Amino acid sequence: MIDRRYFLAAGTALGILGTGARAHENGDEAAQLPERFLPRMVDIPASMNPGELHVDPNRFALYWTLPGGKAMRYSVGVGREGLYETGVFRIGAKKEWPSWTPTPDMIEREPEKYKQYEDGMPGGPENPLGARALYLFDGGRDTFLRIHGTNAPSTIGTAVSNGCARLVNDHIIELYPEVPMETTVFLYPKLA
Repeated sequence: MIDRRYFLAAGTALGILGTGARAHENGDEAAQLPERFLPRMVDIPASMNPGELHVDPNRFALYWTLPGGKAMRYSVGVGREGLYETGVFRIGAKKEWPSWTPTPDMIEREPEKYKQYEDGMPGGPENPLGARALYLFDGGRDTFLRIHGTNAPSTIGTAVSNGCARLVNDHIIELYPEVPMETTVFLYPKLA
């Protein structure tokens, strides 16, 4: 079982991930991002296993760990205050151009924004989950947390979502085929 000490230690380890960066260009939405938000290859501690996703909300970063002490770092937007959850999850579903239905909590919090979609919204460019979504499960239970795309590049590097981590569509399209089902996902705590 992974406890708070693990998250704090691992979160500290993630702090060294900013070295040796290699930025690369992507499509339209990525072109709207400042260079500091472009994906880059980074060094990671040898203790981190390849084939995992690590989300550091303090750096608005998602790391896809690779062999050889490397990771691909993507910039993300994360859940706003009180909606971001920490924990260890697994990828329980993957969908291209997923449909979306706001949770009952979302409708209750902001009915003026979400009530109109209570029966769902089909996938497509206007859908809040964007081009791809990785569904986070806890055991056999869908947590309703997602790592997904967005067509709103201005939300990258901010805490505005309803608890999910979002990448621009170009970046989630790049990441999506690399991440197999059952991949372990670590959502680290926000530091005060």
